[in-house]
Amino acid sequence: MHAEGGAVIANTPCDADHIRANVWKLGMKPVIHPHPSRKHPLKLDRAHYRLRYQVECCFHDLKRFRAVATRYDKAASSYLAVLHVAAMAL
Repeated sequence: MHAEGGAVIANTPCDADHIRANVWKLGMKPVIHPHPSRKHPLKLDRAHYRLRYQVECCFHDLKRFRAVATRYDKAASSYLAVLHVAAMAL
């Protein structure tokens, strides 16, 4: 697993001890909503978890553009240009 950053933000299905251990091993903080079946729920950093919604809203807004959602451009550089145009329009 390769990742960079200070934290890994994930949904409830990713709340497993081995996933949390791998995240700590990478030197990052796991920000994962605890699964309701846990006997002793772990504390959730709500400030970091709120960022997840902002990122999801950004992707939702970008995917309203048909060329972004369907990825008509096969070349990575062309697709990146479409993303730039969509982001400027937002």
